[in-house]
Amino acid sequence: MSGATDTSTPAHVEAVLADAASAAPQLAATSPTERSHYLRSVAARIDAEADALIDVAAGETHLEHPRLRTELSRTTNQLRFTAAIVADGAYLNAAIDTGRGPSGAASPDVRRCVVPLGPVLNFAASNFPFAFSVGGGDTASAIGAGCPVVVKAHEGHPRLSARVARIIADELASAGAPRGSLGVIYGRTAARTALLDPRIHAAAFTGSTKAGRALFDLACARPTPIPFYGELGGLNPVFVTAGAIAARGGVIAREYIASVVLGRGQFCTKPGMLFLPRDHGLDGILADAAASIQAGLMLNQSIHAAYVGTLVELSQHRSVRVLATGAPQHADGAVRATLLTTSIDQLEQNIEALSVECFGPSSLIVEYDDWRQLPDIASRLGGTLTATIHAEDDELEAVMPMVGRLQDLAGRVVWNGWPTGVAVTRAMQHGGPYPASTAALHTSVGGAAIQRFVRPVAYQDFPDSALPVALQDDNPLSIPRLVNGVLTTEPIYRN
Repeated sequence: MSGATDTSTPAHVEAVLADAASAAPQLAATSPTERSHYLRSVAARIDAEADALIDVAAGETHLEHPRLRTELSRTTNQLRFTAAIVADGAYLNAAIDTGRGPSGAASPDVRRCVVPLGPVLNFAASNFPFAFSVGGGDTASAIGAGCPVVVKAHEGHPRLSARVARIIADELASAGAPRGSLGVIYGRTAARTALLDPRIHAAAFTGSTKAGRALFDLACARPTPIPFYGELGGLNPVFVTAGAIAARGGVIAREYIASVVLGRGQFCTKPGMLFLPRDHGLDGILADAAASIQAGLMLNQSIHAAYVGTLVELSQHRSVRVLATGAPQHADGAVRATLLTTSIDQLEQNIEALSVECFGPSSLIVEYDDWRQLPDIASRLGGTLTATIHAEDDELEAVMPMVGRLQDLAGRVVWNGWPTGVAVTRAMQHGGPYPASTAALHTSVGGAAIQRFVRPVAYQDFPDSALPVALQDDNPLSIPRLVNGVLTTEPIYRN
């Protein structure tokens, strides 16, 4: 690994891209078992250097050591989880039709599986310096799929990015991966150059809607457009019924505040809007819970400035009342929780001004008169990563129409819980309709994340030895395959 951590020179960018292009066919030719081994080796090496890495991260991000230790553990577990997904082989989506049609008529032998896209450009995020950065989920998914990765390091933690990149590159080489399987570049000019380079075949991004949309437009405007998987955030609205308030209103209020301020509100899944029935009686509990949260610094000055600017604009809107204020302009730049409130009528009249994401420890409470008002207003909020309902079991029938509306709005619908925290599981969906993401069919977290970096290819009437290993008769990988409509791991026996 080479190159400065402030801005990469054109020569460095060219070298990284050339190495990635050279590595692409070699990495694509490795077996799932080999790539699984690469990811496990990287996870073990990061765990071994955890203390030093956490110290560097704390110095660059204002995040506390316990939070960073938890995140680093999540990151290495994510690498191992992806390794298991790769080794299992189901992600290859192997399907084989041997030519025995249902009517008995002759048909061609057609076999289909996925292949790696090629070099991937990964834009690291600011708010998760481990889990969504150089060694995060996008890198794990791409390498697991057989794609080299070029990481655009985030300017909020360049020293950490450089150190993690060196660790991963060294460990990949030791494990037998081709040179160029991972490279890192720095600076927006370098990132733009890489995004437009024909050697990059896909890009992944986690960050703001403004920056993500600009990059998405660039990716689509290339002579040969490429997939751009942007995870951009959203309001993550929470809808609470009168029954839930009566049964456990105080608990909901306190848990809501805890979710809003988690990571100082710098989670893309932070609940930015809470809908409560009018006369909910929770103002005091909400204000006290917000006031009890200790002030803290945000990730960097740029995020702090954007947060304060958006918060001031929202709090000074004529239809908004400040319920609890965190006085964001502390002498040392620390921020506390701020709660704003308005009515559903005012929200309907000022939907564009009030339904903006405020990335930080603040949220807008909207009081409604009738649950039946909510489906229409929800549909006007725009795509979001998550949407949440708090309700009681005996309200289920009345609430179900809202569930149908929310599944059109969000990638993940939460029942009687909170959206902050994204479990790394096979069933997780972390995405959603635009502007939550630029690719609502895909997820950036979980077992299906690897599908972003592969594409399907069908092979018709090929000799067995010329087929990809995943499609050969003997099934040497022992992976699950759909053979003539039956899911099996058994070999194919020809007559």
